[in-house]
Amino acid sequence: MGKLTKNQKLAAGKIEAGKAYSLKEAASLVKEITFTKFDASLDIDVRLGVDPRKANQMVRGVVSLPHGTGKQVRVLVLCTPDAEAAAKEAGADYVGLDEYIEKIKGGWTDIDVIITMPSIMGKIGALGRVLGPRGLMPNPKSGTVTMDVAKAVREVKQGKIDFKVDKSGIVHTSIGKVSFTAEQIRDNAKEFISTLNKLKPTAAKGTYIKSIYLSSTMSAGIKIDPKSVEEI
Repeated sequence: MGKLTKNQKLAAGKIEAGKAYSLKEAASLVKEITFTKFDASLDIDVRLGVDPRKANQMVRGVVSLPHGTGKQVRVLVLCTPDAEAAAKEAGADYVGLDEYIEKIKGGWTDIDVIITMPSIMGKIGALGRVLGPRGLMPNPKSGTVTMDVAKAVREVKQGKIDFKVDKSGIVHTSIGKVSFTAEQIRDNAKEFISTLNKLKPTAAKGTYIKSIYLSSTMSAGIKIDPKSVEEI
């Protein structure tokens, strides 16, 4: 391992080894230990007491963060011509159908979210090989396959995100930027964790939320005491 930089040493000195911080403390601390020149993303990692290999223990959902994600989300809407105007008015970055399907077949994926209509899914199925590995495949459960594409665009632009547990039982997502206030970070984290709690599978036994870590793009992870989330 290489030498720690001056800023890394400062950051390491602020985190007490083995300590589980309250969410309130962690929301302030993550700002103090981030020294990037850019507005770093804030990530939260929650380890769940589930076995994702079992269908009845899969955790997947959507959450609208109170203060958004701070990211510019690029949205593509694949829809019928009659819905194009509403999608554009709602703020979609790209709107169309066949021309974008051809672009994606050619390898274009310069987008963050794809929203479409149920009647279009037949055409999009062939794109699974390109979109699936990148997490871009529209899904009714995440609200990205809908008749009301304009509403879906507005929700995504305002901070609605979808998430799912990975093979190792961890849910990872971004909940904001370092430029957010500690209160905004706290609000977003609490809303996300509250949503996870509501999605607890009935088949999950024992401790459901095993650990929570908050970090920025370049910082170390700060361990959070799960019990502290409900105390705010």
